Amino acid sequence: MMILSIALSILAGLAYAKICTDITVPVNINARQGVFDVPALRSNIDASTFALNFTSIKFNFTDVALTGYQTVTGPYNISAQFCRPDIMDKTYWDIEFNNHGYSYVDRAIAKGFCTVNIDRFGIGNSSHGDPLNLVQAPAEVSATYEITKMLRAGTFPTVPHKFQKVVHVGHSFGSIQTFLLSAQHPETTDGIVLTGWSANGTWLGQTIAGWNLHLARLNQPLRFGGTIAVDACRASPGSQGTNNSSSDATALIEQALATVGINLNRQEAWEETATTELGDILNGINATSGSAPQDLPTGYLTWADWTSNQYAFLYPPYYDLSLALFAERTKQPVTLGELFTLANGAPATTSFSGPVMVLTGREDTIFCGGDCLATGNLGGNIPKMAQPMFPNASVFEAYIQPNTGHGINFHYNATGAYDVINDFFIENGLGSS
Repeated sequence: MMILSIALSILAGLAYAKICTDITVPVNINARQGVFDVPALRSNIDASTFALNFTSIKFNFTDVALTGYQTVTGPYNISAQFCRPDIMDKTYWDIEFNNHGYSYVDRAIAKGFCTVNIDRFGIGNSSHGDPLNLVQAPAEVSATYEITKMLRAGTFPTVPHKFQKVVHVGHSFGSIQTFLLSAQHPETTDGIVLTGWSANGTWLGQTIAGWNLHLARLNQPLRFGGTIAVDACRASPGSQGTNNSSSDATALIEQALATVGINLNRQEAWEETATTELGDILNGINATSGSAPQDLPTGYLTWADWTSNQYAFLYPPYYDLSLALFAERTKQPVTLGELFTLANGAPATTSFSGPVMVLTGREDTIFCGGDCLATGNLGGNIPKMAQPMFPNASVFEAYIQPNTGHGINFHYNATGAYDVINDFFIENGLGSS
């Protein structure tokens, strides 16, 4: 059984270690996409202006910017991680924190599944490209479709096995793409789980505003900027390159502010360092990713800082602060093209006939406005209202994870959600045969 996780033989009673391999997968993308015309973003002021236009009720900015359509084709690389039992950015599913205590992959491996986690096209270690007219949702769905075909055909690199059953687990934008995949190629998947999602897009403008968008290359210059920024930062006084700690950074801030007559205690200095954009800049000095700077174009955007991260993704106090700061250090950007095509042109329904689950945190801000049970007099819950979109599904379930915001995998009870997902597949005949 293969789980393809889009930032998968059940042998009950046995515990398994995992063997994981990082793989670069060549895919041929074929997608009809929009052509958008917006002025090049050159500063964080431009990013804020884009957010104002995108969220304005005065006009539909997507329609304003759209000038036509084109078919995007060509070979690109998708970064993936394949994991199997020993007798799966993609790291969202296998978080390297607390000895992988928040890892969905580990939970799936323990149930005997194999997994493939992918960096969506244009993000992480996958091929990058024009963030406006290349890296869009249709191209990303096309890449996932090609990878799924490889898994079924036994042509996935380094994995000469034909998987008879393949299911897809998406999160947030990955869930939108999973829905699109099931609509465009319903035969491709045997079951889908959409996490951090509902069919209600009411709060998209609130989310974009809460992000306080910045250019990714300015927000974390040592990860997303160019090599000049890296060299300058590593040569700065007091920097210790990859060994510089957040404590050292906090001390530096204290000293710098003291020279101009601003005295902060250690907690205040930490707040200034860790919870503002300054923390993102210093994160680069710590070089958590260990990879070369990506030198991303200015059409790659990200939220401003850790407080924006908490507003959109986390529900206090039900998460580990250290993990939240780790998530901020390792966050990935979003492109202009992705924002324009989040679900643009998506059909109202899919003909997919397999089992479907929607699993969303009760306090999800992005897809539930902060309470997935707040349906007024309609009853049920907000994610359950997506059921009419799957008229042919053999099973439809909506599960609300308690004490959890949008980023399910970063909360204390994440492993409980993982068990719900894997048990859903097993109970619907999608375990190993």
